[in-house]
Amino acid sequence: MLTVFILISSCLFFFFVGYRYYAGRLDREVIHPDNSISTPAVLQGDGVDFVQSKPLVLFGHNFASIAGAGPVIGPIVAMHHFGWAVTLVWILLGNVFIGAVHDYLTLMASVRNRGSSIADIAENTMGIRAKAVFAIFLVLAMLLVIAVFGVVAAKTLIAQPQMVLPTFAIIPISIVLGWFIYYRNASLVIASIVAVAGVVLSIYLGFQFPVMLPESEVMGLSPLMFWFVILMIYSAVASVLPVNILLQPRDYLSTYILFGSMALAVLALIWVHPELHTPAYRGGFSEEQGPVWPMLFVLVACGAVSGFHSLVAGGTTSKQLAVESQGRPIAYGGMLTEGFVAVVTVLLVSGGLYWVTPVGGGVDMDMLGFRETLKSGGWILAYGHGFGNLVHQMLPFLSFTFASMIAVLALNTFVLTTLDSAVRITRFIVQESIGRKIVLLQSKYICTLLVVFFAYLIGATDGWEKIWPIFGATNQLIAAIALFVVATWLMAMNKPTKFALYPAIFMVVTTIGALAWQSYRFYTQPEPNIFLGTAAVFLIVLALFVGYEGMVTLKGWRRKLTTAPA
Repeated sequence: MLTVFILISSCLFFFFVGYRYYAGRLDREVIHPDNSISTPAVLQGDGVDFVQSKPLVLFGHNFASIAGAGPVIGPIVAMHHFGWAVTLVWILLGNVFIGAVHDYLTLMASVRNRGSSIADIAENTMGIRAKAVFAIFLVLAMLLVIAVFGVVAAKTLIAQPQMVLPTFAIIPISIVLGWFIYYRNASLVIASIVAVAGVVLSIYLGFQFPVMLPESEVMGLSPLMFWFVILMIYSAVASVLPVNILLQPRDYLSTYILFGSMALAVLALIWVHPELHTPAYRGGFSEEQGPVWPMLFVLVACGAVSGFHSLVAGGTTSKQLAVESQGRPIAYGGMLTEGFVAVVTVLLVSGGLYWVTPVGGGVDMDMLGFRETLKSGGWILAYGHGFGNLVHQMLPFLSFTFASMIAVLALNTFVLTTLDSAVRITRFIVQESIGRKIVLLQSKYICTLLVVFFAYLIGATDGWEKIWPIFGATNQLIAAIALFVVATWLMAMNKPTKFALYPAIFMVVTTIGALAWQSYRFYTQPEPNIFLGTAAVFLIVLALFVGYEGMVTLKGWRRKLTTAPA
């Protein structure tokens, strides 16, 4: 019954301590939401990027964009190295007091600054130097995200051809849904039911008609590169379409897929209430990853705190918010929901898989062994098999394979939603930074093509594999910088900074610690990786620079406020 206790306790903690208490304090002491203030979606509505959205649809877009596969990857890897208990503690505390705060404050800072990105706000609060460094850093990180998510999705389509049809069928279904909602003023409930039924039908057809590519070449490309190119083309086209045509309804539908799979998972956890078979705590040091602090805090990003979320908040969500009071459920509530997904992931994998062969045997460890599945198929296989085992026990008429595929489909759908949102966000950052000086980049089509082209180069050349090991720390560094920017903005607005500043300091110190450890390991391993070691040192310098700029700026604003005439 421990799994049920953890599940219920986590829900109560997220709702009462997080949403009711802490988010309530943010509203009362910092944000003061005012629906009489016109949002950027109202003032700057252009029918393409700035479009008012229905709150439930925008929640779906925001959640689908920030989640991706993040709340599944991090917890599984962290459990493997440090145990499920310490992973759960960081998810709960990090989510409520840092991650959800980060998401909500960056969203509202963008809303109060005409929908500007966090990098653009940095120029107003911390100066042009901080903005320039931050913008370059963000663009490079986003190109890596686009490339990696594209490659991961392509590999999944090859490994599981049953997913091809439902993965792409959701695109036309979403377009039809958006047309009915926004242009025919149809009932959201009825339209949603019909659209979800269409998605379920596409899943069934996907199993009946799997799309398998030849093992040699397709149009002169390897199967992996074929799907990768298709996904890059899709993300380019989708990122320049008006948000209410595809992005909003597609992300909204994707949320139903994940929530449907999560509902199955929660019911299975309650029905089966399995024991947690993996170790609760594996010690303070992992041979592969290093010390529990700071490495656990960069392994588990999405679900606890993720810098990518600030880019979604200031990149797309802030441009679609109809009224300010919707910001709290969409941003803070969306992050709490992601934390819940991370908690369910921990319980599913720890309860559905085994660390050692149970007494009496009878378990195929190649299928249900935690370390075995993680080694043979990575985190996707571990999650799918843990999910499949428990759901199959609850519903024996659903085969283990079919149940596992439901979990993997939900993950892959969310990876797809992150792709075109990331391309759109990167285009915004480029246009806000150098697009004002280079006329050619003011065109969203040319800018988007350049973004996708460079992401393609990273993915097609396997360059991402050389950079990816330090992405976790890079992502957390973005969160730290975003929180520093928000703290300086709050100081300029004469509002309390502690809600953003204390988490920012913690994240900067943690990120520097993680990068220092990684740099040491890269330089001292039997075959030193000079590139990654140097990159980690460079990121440490960047973290120190931003931290210094942030503290200087805060002192400057504090001086101005204390000496200003009453």
